[in-house]
Amino acid sequence: MAMKRLVRPSLPFMLYLLLAILLAMVPVVCLLSLVDSMGVRQELETNAGDFREKTASGIALSMKLLDTGIKLFDTTLNHEMQEGFGPFIAEYERAGRDPGAMDLLRVKEQIGGRMDLYIISESGVIEYTTYSPEQGYDFTGIPSFYDRITEIRLGDAFLADRVVAEISTGELRKYAYMPSPDHRYLFELGLAESEFRQYRRALNYRETVQELVDTNPDILEIRIFNCLGERIAGEVHPDDDARLAMVRQAYRERTTLEVENATAGELTRYLFVDMSDSEYASDMSMVVELTYTTKAAEAKLAGMLGKHAGILLVAVLCIGCLSALVAHSLTRPIRILVEDVDAVAHGDLDHPLRVSGDEEFVHLAESISAMVASLKETMWKLRESEEEIIRHSHVLEEQVRERTAELEESNRMAALYLDIMGHDINNANNVANLYADLLLADLEGEPEAELLRKARMGLTKSIEIVRNVNTLQHIQGGERRLEPIALDPLIRREIERSPLARITYAGTTATVLADDLLPEVLVNLLGNAAKFGGPGVGITVLVEEQDGEVLVSVEDTGPGIPDAIKSRLFGRLARGTQRAAGTGLGLYICRTLIERYGGRIWLDDRIAGRPECGAAFRFSLRKVGEGGSP
Repeated sequence: MAMKRLVRPSLPFMLYLLLAILLAMVPVVCLLSLVDSMGVRQELETNAGDFREKTASGIALSMKLLDTGIKLFDTTLNHEMQEGFGPFIAEYERAGRDPGAMDLLRVKEQIGGRMDLYIISESGVIEYTTYSPEQGYDFTGIPSFYDRITEIRLGDAFLADRVVAEISTGELRKYAYMPSPDHRYLFELGLAESEFRQYRRALNYRETVQELVDTNPDILEIRIFNCLGERIAGEVHPDDDARLAMVRQAYRERTTLEVENATAGELTRYLFVDMSDSEYASDMSMVVELTYTTKAAEAKLAGMLGKHAGILLVAVLCIGCLSALVAHSLTRPIRILVEDVDAVAHGDLDHPLRVSGDEEFVHLAESISAMVASLKETMWKLRESEEEIIRHSHVLEEQVRERTAELEESNRMAALYLDIMGHDINNANNVANLYADLLLADLEGEPEAELLRKARMGLTKSIEIVRNVNTLQHIQGGERRLEPIALDPLIRREIERSPLARITYAGTTATVLADDLLPEVLVNLLGNAAKFGGPGVGITVLVEEQDGEVLVSVEDTGPGIPDAIKSRLFGRLARGTQRAAGTGLGLYICRTLIERYGGRIWLDDRIAGRPECGAAFRFSLRKVGEGGSP
């Protein structure tokens, strides 16, 4: 017996084992290294975040301490400014509570000439003042401050403010507020002293936090902004518009915001330092912009990853060497056994199998030895069986030849008997049909005429059966050569043979590929239309030439065929539902012949969607061109 050869692997088993060990160990080492790297990265990020938070907390605390010192100085002026409101209110009453009639310059001189006077209307606009640069300033542009001074105007108490920068000139002033007796206006005093700037210069926010900034090497720059978003410390940047938007957002939300620029390796924090005080109108809170570099942490992380990669490479090399030694030791018994089995496979069935290694390899060698012994016995039996099969095959070939000759002789005799029976039965039927026509003419009008007419119908059906059987015999008798056949004379000949039917046909010049059995198709279709259409049925034969084929239609005006039986009408022995239904072979023969000619046959309604208005049998045939080719 021919045995199918096994496909040898492209690589030795030892290499597969080595790869398996590496695939098992290397992912574990890589996973441990990855986990450690992620831990170190997280630790670096946590430490950097904690350091930033501590720096931010220190900066906020330092600025609040500095602000507390400034506040102590600002408070020393409160009493002096509160006394200044006495002459201010007295002048308001003297003018009949009409600010336009007040002599503000005289009041300024009366209170020492160091403080300017301001009268703020309900709408938050400075309508009258001794300090012209701020005449007409509208505080509604600072909603939070406007809400605060409105609250003071509607109250009854004196309220001192902090020393803040004047809006129009930036000059430092100490402000204080007092509502008018009728609460229509808010009176304001502004004290400007040269020592304010000198004192503020001595207490500088930038210098206060610089020591904390120097302890954090990751800080690249620090800038400080007041509540109005004005820069009070630090350098100008080209992108200050975007940065000021972040400053105002941090102040508005009173929180700390972060913006990271991964491309530049920078992290900018906008630290909100809350220094608001309900006892003062102005909010002294500030926003500190701290710019950190992330490159140092990334450099540390890159160095750590490089060390891990080196350790991982050394570990993989060590694992690979150990795996190679283990794989070589484990596969040595297998290699010896493979050498012995190869010798057996090349025909040396008596080659001994060397056994070494563990118990499993000993059992494997014993099993292979038993298999070889069984193979030798099987081969001996196969040789005997092969000789016996050869002897039987010679006997069977002779018997097949004899049976084939007998079968061919039986088929010839059966065909001969069918031809004789068809010829003799047809002759007898034709004679009986002729006499029946003569008797029917003589008995016209007699009661016996109906009986004779039924007998004649039986003879007609018998003739149809014999014709169908002969046709089937010719179809099954083997392949017949197709040749060009002109349709027009064939159709006219079959119409002439159906004198009882009223048939309309316009003629055609088409030539198709068929054989001498094609008339059987028209005989069956015209006969069915005449038989099932009833008295006075109209039959129309149409021929249409299409691309490469000819479509023939046989339409009738009879009762039509229900949709329920259309799908099975062309099956073998399929019959209709009417009493005049035939043997069920006619349409089956039509379908068999048309398919043999390379066409197809089907049934439609003569009028689409109205089966009761008649049937239309259609079939297609291959068209023959002018040169005689299909």
